Amino acid sequence: MNIIARGTLLIYVSKYPLAETALLNWYQEFVKASYQNFNQLKAVYGNASIVANDRVIFNIKGNDFRLITSINFNRQAAYIIWFGTDAEYDRIDAANIKFIL
Repeated sequence: MNIIARGTLLIYVSKYPLAETALLNWYQEFVKASYQNFNQLKAVYGNASIVANDRVIFNIKGNDFRLITSINFNRQAAYIIWFGTDAEYDRIDAANIKFIL
């Protein structure tokens, strides 16, 4: 799976150093994988959730952080939309939030 805007992850790593190892581990696993649909992804990432606009939410470092992506399974591409703490996640609309650093 191709991650678009990999540099965005590096910015989040510097913003949230407690999530660095978990977020980079997610990245390394995710780019090596190929998922044809959400069900295949869910079989690997059991805690992943799908919301509107082809967005998939991952729990990172347990439930301490959330990562919102937009995934196009046909093109094997994922775009990083948002990353933050669980408390920050509770204050946003995951289906409609725009790309934020």
